[in-house]
Amino acid sequence: MRITGFGAIDKTGNKLTYVSSGRIKTLDVELPLRLKSIMDSLNEVIAQHHPDQIAVEQVFVNINPKSTLMLGQARGAAICAAVLNNIFVAEYTALQIKQAVVGNGHAKKEQVQEMVKRLLGLSSRPGTDAADALACAICHAHGGMGLGKTSTEGYSMKRGRLV
Repeated sequence: MRITGFGAIDKTGNKLTYVSSGRIKTLDVELPLRLKSIMDSLNEVIAQHHPDQIAVEQVFVNINPKSTLMLGQARGAAICAAVLNNIFVAEYTALQIKQAVVGNGHAKKEQVQEMVKRLLGLSSRPGTDAADALACAICHAHGGMGLGKTSTEGYSMKRGRLV
């Protein structure tokens, strides 16, 4: 089983409000069926919450090229779901997301979960997949593409990642 996280927030002025989050689980079936499952599930989330914009984490090259390719294909299914619904898509690196949410581009997953909890006023830490998706949404809301770009001043590109 493979998992894709999603998160939805609202922004009113400088206030962020939690709307929804969760995980899309796909069965261990052929890749085209897993991608269809991701697209169908995200279409349901879009139909339920009517987002104006969607933020997606960019893929960087892992040690395992097969995993990188699979992640890229799942990401493509998510982008297609947004585009087919005429929704603007913004993309951020993991470093940009962690920098925007935690203040440290190399933060641990637990730190991201804790800051997402605090920033959205949640009673408990969200799961790692939902926290990652909510963190991406928070990054976008705090000045991302289309809302005033996230600052990358002082960073340089190295092998497709901001460092």
